Amino acid sequence: MTPVRDVVAIDGGNSKTEVLVVSRAGEVLGRSRGPGASPQNVGVAACVVALEELVLRALTAGAGPPDRPFAVHTSAYLAGVDFPREEAALHAALAARGWSDTLTVGNDTLALLRAGSSDGTGVAVVCGAGINAAGVGPDGRVHRFPALGKVSGDWGGGYRLGEEALWWAVRAEDGRGPGTALRAAVAGYYGAETLLEVVQGLHFGEIGTASLHGLCPLLFQVAAAGDQVAQEVVTRFVEEVGSLVAVILRRLRLTTSEPEIILGGGVLTGVGAPVIAEIERRCLKVAPRAVVSVVDVNPVVGAALFGLDTLGAPASAKAALKAATQRS
Repeated sequence: MTPVRDVVAIDGGNSKTEVLVVSRAGEVLGRSRGPGASPQNVGVAACVVALEELVLRALTAGAGPPDRPFAVHTSAYLAGVDFPREEAALHAALAARGWSDTLTVGNDTLALLRAGSSDGTGVAVVCGAGINAAGVGPDGRVHRFPALGKVSGDWGGGYRLGEEALWWAVRAEDGRGPGTALRAAVAGYYGAETLLEVVQGLHFGEIGTASLHGLCPLLFQVAAAGDQVAQEVVTRFVEEVGSLVAVILRRLRLTTSEPEIILGGGVLTGVGAPVIAEIERRCLKVAPRAVVSVVDVNPVVGAALFGLDTLGAPASAKAALKAATQRS
């Protein structure tokens, strides 16, 4: 049976996964959302099982149980697809499920770039649980970084920023570091009287380490209130984002053109205007005619747009999709 859905689009981050089912006209036929299922974190087999559950949920949101193939094209962009062998392994596993006639697999940073830019070229920086960046030049050349944590030179994801907040708070309490409002803020976040209680809770597994990610917005709040220690961490974060962008701009020779620089992910969409303005200032030092923006649709829209590109859908369909999914 010919599928009535044209594109199954998947954006899979480290902390959440989102699925859209889209028609060739850009109409959203179904959607679903679930926890992160990066193949680097859970393995390829478990990743595919988790994705299929979300795809089926999205497909049945607007209709009855689907026949296979589910759609004409599957467009899957996930964190943890950093190397060609990872892309090939996930492509083979997804193709074996028979969801669609054709299939594209890529890194989620590219989906962010497609979601936020006018034509899929430029530079994208995503900062959620982790941090990564990618760029695509007008000539089709791509520059990316692996996103494996310290082993690949990364710093600045939401989890690491949360660790920094805790680190400085603990050192303020025990005297090894300067005083900082992070001490009281972090203790209050955990409902503890002392940071020693928090350290013991994390050590003995009574507090989940995933809670550290929740310290990230707290860090930016304390910095905005004027705390010097927190401000220094935020400054380092801004420098890191600026460094990622600068390297890509130079490698793709975009410094004299008008590249679009797209910022996204839970951290960058929540840091506030002053931090974004400082990131923009650093980007413009490298490419004075660049246009910096925070993405106003979820990256899964980029995956769907890639699918519509593959199917040769008209520009009107892509505009309709963006209009239907734009954040209010």
